[in-house]
Amino acid sequence: MDTQFTSYLKSIINIPLLEEDMLSICASFSSIHYPKNSFLVEAGDICPYFYFIKSGILQHTLIISGEEKTTYLALKNSCTTALNSFKNQVPSRKSIKAISTCHLYQIPLTDFDNLLKNNKVFYNFYYNLIENQIFLIDDYRIDLLTLSPEERYQKMLSNEPTLLQQVPLRYLASFLGISTRHMSRIRKNAI
Repeated sequence: MDTQFTSYLKSIINIPLLEEDMLSICASFSSIHYPKNSFLVEAGDICPYFYFIKSGILQHTLIISGEEKTTYLALKNSCTTALNSFKNQVPSRKSIKAISTCHLYQIPLTDFDNLLKNNKVFYNFYYNLIENQIFLIDDYRIDLLTLSPEERYQKMLSNEPTLLQQVPLRYLASFLGISTRHMSRIRKNAI
C-alpha cells in the first residue's frame, strides 16, 4: 500500500478508518506512468479512469477559436478526471495532458462505482473531495471577477509557490486568464 496515496486519502476522509477499507481502496487502483506530453483523454473521447497523481502535473485544456486554454492544473497529491465524461461515459469536452512525466494511480468506472456502493470510507472520501473541488471552483470564479491579474498572480505565488518552477509560463497565464505577454510583465514587476 502506497503511503503517499493512503496519506492523501486519510487527509480527505473525516470518519474512522478500518485497515481493510484502505486495503480495498488501494487494491482497486493500478499504478501507471504517462510520459510528458501524452494525453490521458482527448476532447471527444470518453475518459476511462479516475486518477490520483503521485508525481507530475496534468493540464486540463479546451481549444477555443483554435487557441489552447488551460482550465485546470492537477498537481501532485491530488485526484482528477474529466468527471462528466468518466461518470456518465459521454465524450469529454476537454483534454487532459501530462505536462511532465507522471506517476499515477488509476481506477476504471466499474471498480470506482463498486467502491462507492460498498466502501463507506471511499464514499466519504469522494463526497469530501467533490465538496472541496466545488469550493475551489467557486473561489477561482470569484477571483477571476474580483481580482486584478496582478492580484491573481500574487495569490497563486502565495498558495502554490513552486508552480513557477514546474509549469510553463503560457499554461499559468492561460489558467489565470492573463495573456502570456501581460504575465511576463507581471512577473518582471514582481521581482
